[in-house]
Amino acid sequence: MAWTKYQLFLAGLMLTTGSINTLSAKWADLFSAKGCHGDPEHSFSHPFVQAVGMFLGEFSCLAVFYILLFHDRRSPEPRMNPGQRFNPLLFFPPAMCDMTATSIMYVALNMTSASSFQMLRGAVIIFTGLLSVAFLGRRLAPSQWIGIFITILGLVVVGLADFVSGHKDDSHKLSDVITGDLLIIMAQIIVSVQMVLEEKFVYKHDVHPLRAVGTEGLFGFVVLSLLLIPMYFIHTGNFSDNPRQVLEDALDAFCQIGHKPLILLALLGNTVSIAFFNFAGISVTKEISATTRMVLDSLRTLVIWVVSLALGWEQFHGLQVLGFLVLLTGTALYNGLHRPVLARIPWCAARMNLEEDSSDAERERLLNNGRVQASEDT
Repeated sequence: MAWTKYQLFLAGLMLTTGSINTLSAKWADLFSAKGCHGDPEHSFSHPFVQAVGMFLGEFSCLAVFYILLFHDRRSPEPRMNPGQRFNPLLFFPPAMCDMTATSIMYVALNMTSASSFQMLRGAVIIFTGLLSVAFLGRRLAPSQWIGIFITILGLVVVGLADFVSGHKDDSHKLSDVITGDLLIIMAQIIVSVQMVLEEKFVYKHDVHPLRAVGTEGLFGFVVLSLLLIPMYFIHTGNFSDNPRQVLEDALDAFCQIGHKPLILLALLGNTVSIAFFNFAGISVTKEISATTRMVLDSLRTLVIWVVSLALGWEQFHGLQVLGFLVLLTGTALYNGLHRPVLARIPWCAARMNLEEDSSDAERERLLNNGRVQASEDT
């Protein structure tokens, strides 16, 4: 079925704003400026402040939702579906997952390149697939398992590319690159938990995408803003790049912005883009499919990589190309993008129909087991 103009708009919006989000965050990391109290010029390394800005962008979606709802209700024929009432605390767990994962990834982005950062985020397929089996009762097809194993291979290749390039790159130490890569993969475990929670909630409850993003942003913004206070006093030694060597020095971040206002432009780009990206991502899941959302997320990796090369932020590495292609293959297999091609082959088409019938039978069996268990409990 052909996409509508609105679906094409959502896909384009997600791809564009998603690319701008990572690029603007990396741009902010590349700045150097003086700090407070006459501190010498140093790099802008404030991942938690950047994360607060990201949640501010998500929180703004809640204001947009109520503005649109207000104007719609004043019209003679209201068309906007505000969704059913729900307990906002249901969004608290995924918001905390988002807050934790985002903070970890912004720390990692300071240590590695923007392209590797985006490529390694492909690990979310592995953990999302496993958690979907465990908590959503799904049964993965053989092609999805193959896609997961190919994705693991792609991660190894990208990691090897970073290891090789780390000896030639003066902008990042090899130890920092390896640590950053591991942090990104660790964050994907948390992201996969968030995605499973969101999917289970969105499909069960009729919640407007803007309201969903805004509610998560509200929780993340409030909690992380409060956490900046104890972070100001937690000393981390050489792990932190700010002059006071604390977990996060928000005052130093504002002083650096005052000395170099261009940093604010990068932060605003991150804040605004994440607002539209999250809205577009949830809307794509509801209007098209979660598969399309994953594919678009993979395509923005290519955009970020090409732009980073064009701006001279990183050097070209052939091994990284191989890693990206392997990751793309794993993503395509996991999301079933090979099916339209195989459907033209009679034997493969019959095999695919058999697998679909088997999956339907498995879902029916699980459903019946649930009914039997419910009757036994009664």
